[in-house]
Amino acid sequence: MPGPHELVLASASPRRRELLARIGRAPDRVIDPGIDESPRKGEPPAACALRLAREKAEAVAARADARGAVVLAADTVVACGRRILPKPADPDEAESCLRLLSGRRHRVHGGIAVAVPGATIRTKLVTTRVAFKRLTEGEIAAYLRTGEWRGKAGGYAVQGRAAVFVRWINGSYSNVVGLPLFETEQLLAGLGLARAEECVP
Repeated sequence: MPGPHELVLASASPRRRELLARIGRAPDRVIDPGIDESPRKGEPPAACALRLAREKAEAVAARADARGAVVLAADTVVACGRRILPKPADPDEAESCLRLLSGRRHRVHGGIAVAVPGATIRTKLVTTRVAFKRLTEGEIAAYLRTGEWRGKAGGYAVQGRAAVFVRWINGSYSNVVGLPLFETEQLLAGLGLARAEECVP
């Protein structure tokens, strides 16, 4: 049975695990919530990010092997206006995302949810604005060949080669990577969950 200070990450994303480790919050275990992450019809992007984060936390917290632990979940939604961009399933879909983002501003909504035994799930929404340069045909084609777009909301990885596409970012950079670290730390610290280095005598 998990201990009261164990942290379980409800995510299939290796990026979120890496981000947590950077701030001394490496999870004790990682469990894929395995939920349907499809947006609901007419659902606003920000509301979608929060809902999915909550549903991931609820799904994992209900599992016997996570009962008694603190469960952290997150979801990232990339949006142009009210349009939610997908995690591309193929190069054509990734190309459509890049063409839509080219020369435009968009928003990255990060939903965070923390489930604690016997308490209400705490949630937080973080929104980052991002501006892309106008992409050339060659840049789009070259980026598609990297394969970096696979599994990435909006079809790009800001921590990878797509960094050269970004003219400016307003807000949390780590939110665009996959997890807003400042806000995540505030939630966990507010629950009294110490970081790894704080546990060393």
